[in-house]
Amino acid sequence: MNARAVMVLGTTSGAGKSWLCTALCRWYARRGFKVAPFKAQNMSNNARVVAGTGDVMGEMGSAQYFQALAARALPDVRMNPVLLKPEHDTATQVVVLGQVRADFAQVPWCERSELLWPFAREALRPLLHENEVVVIEGAGSPAEINLHASDYVNMRTAREAHAACLLVTDIDRGGAFAHLFGTHQLLPLHERALIRGFVLNKFRGDAALLTSGLEELEGMTGVPTLAVLPMWRGHGLPEEDGLFDESVSGTAGTRIAIVAYPRMSNLDEFQSLRQCRGIDVRWARTPAVLAGAEWIVLPGSKHTSGDLAWLREQGLDAPLIRHAAAGGRVLGLCGGLQMLGGDMVDPDGVDGSARGLGLLALHTRFEPTKMVRRTEARFSHLTHEWKALSGVSFDGYEIRHGRTTVGPDVVETSVALRNEHGEAIGWQRGNVLALYCHGLFESSDVMRALFGVAPRTLDASFEGMADFIDVHFESGALSRLIRRSC
Repeated sequence: MNARAVMVLGTTSGAGKSWLCTALCRWYARRGFKVAPFKAQNMSNNARVVAGTGDVMGEMGSAQYFQALAARALPDVRMNPVLLKPEHDTATQVVVLGQVRADFAQVPWCERSELLWPFAREALRPLLHENEVVVIEGAGSPAEINLHASDYVNMRTAREAHAACLLVTDIDRGGAFAHLFGTHQLLPLHERALIRGFVLNKFRGDAALLTSGLEELEGMTGVPTLAVLPMWRGHGLPEEDGLFDESVSGTAGTRIAIVAYPRMSNLDEFQSLRQCRGIDVRWARTPAVLAGAEWIVLPGSKHTSGDLAWLREQGLDAPLIRHAAAGGRVLGLCGGLQMLGGDMVDPDGVDGSARGLGLLALHTRFEPTKMVRRTEARFSHLTHEWKALSGVSFDGYEIRHGRTTVGPDVVETSVALRNEHGEAIGWQRGNVLALYCHGLFESSDVMRALFGVAPRTLDASFEGMADFIDVHFESGALSRLIRRSC
C-alpha cells in the first residue's frame, strides 16, 4: 500500500462530505501528488458513464466522477465500486463495478453488505497501490449502531485503508457539538483513534464565538477542530443528494421549470443553468410553479412509469400540454423523452408499461439490458425555438433501458439529434424537444447557442474549492494528514 488515505466522514447525510472530498482531491493534486477518489458504496440516481472493466463502459456515482476530475485522474468504476440506484421506496438497482447485478437486488440489506464488501475492498487496494493520496468519502453516519456490524462504507473501509479521518458536521442545522461528540463516542475505541480532526461546515457568523466550545470538545474527545468552513453556496459543484435548494436559483430572466418527480435522476446536469445569470431555475411539484415558465423540462427518471403517474396525480400534465400548445418550450431528457411520447411497453417488468403524454409520435420498449455509453452527439436542422441548436455538437452520455422508435406521424416528429454512428437519439415536434443524451447544458457551445453565455468551467470551480479550504483549514493540517507518522 503506497498511498496515504484521507477519509471524510459525516455526522449526517448532507453534512458536506462530497463537497469536501472534491476540494481535497484538487488541493492534494495541485501539490503534485497522484490522487484518486474512492467511495465504497454510493446511493444516488446521479450517475456518469466511465471506463469499466475490460472494454465495457460502466456507471459510477456523479460525486466520485467529479472528484476524479478534481484529482486530475481518469474516472473509472473502481472509484465507486458499488452504486445503489433507488427505483422506489422498497426497491433499489444494484450496480457493481459499473454493471447492473440483478442477483443482488433481492438479497436482504445486511447479507448484501457482506457480499458487496469484497468487491469494494478489491477495488480499493489497487487504487492505494497506484496513487500517492486516496481521498475516501464515507456515507451517512459511521455511528449508526444498529448497522455498524454490516457497514463497510465507513469504518471498515477506514480500517482497510489505515485512513486519517475527518469528521464533518453541518452547523447550520444546529446541534453540531452534540453531533460531533455523539458520533465520536458511539465509535469503538480503536475506530475513534482514526478520527484526526473535526470540521464545522456551513457556518454563518463570527467564528470566534465558537472558540470555548471547540476547546471543551477537544478536551472531552482529544480531537481538534481543524476547520470552520463558512456557508458558501456558490462553489459550483452539483449537489450530491438531489435538488440544489428549494428557493428560486437565479435572478430575473429566462424562467425554466424542472418537474421534480420523486425518482428524477442525473440532476447534476442542470448545475450550469443555475450558475448563469439571466436564468431562473425552479423545481416544479405543483401546477402553480409551471405558471409563467418559458421552458418546462422533464428530467431523467429511475422509474419512468411511476414518475409519470405522479406527474398526473399532481395535475401537472394539463398545464404542460397547454404550455406546449401555446408555443412554450418543452424539453424531455431520457425518461422525460419517454414520457413525452406515446406507448411505453414493458414485457420484462423493467419499469412498467404506461401511456405517455402524446406530445411526440414516439414509442418506447423497455429492455432488460441497460444501455450505458459515452456519446458524441450532433443536432440536425432544428426549427422553431430550437433552431439555434442546428448543427451544434456536444459530448454526453446515455444510461437507459428504453429503446425508442418513431410512430407513423413522421411528418410531425422529426429526428433532432444523432450520435457518432448516425443513430437517432433525439426528436422534435415544433417547440417540443426530446433527447436521450445527457450533458446538454454542460456544453459551452450549447449554452452559447441557447443563452449567449458559457457557464463557469468545472476546473475553475475545483480551483476555487481548493483555495477555500486552503484559507479555512488550520495551517499545515492537510499536509499532516498524509504524513506516515499519523
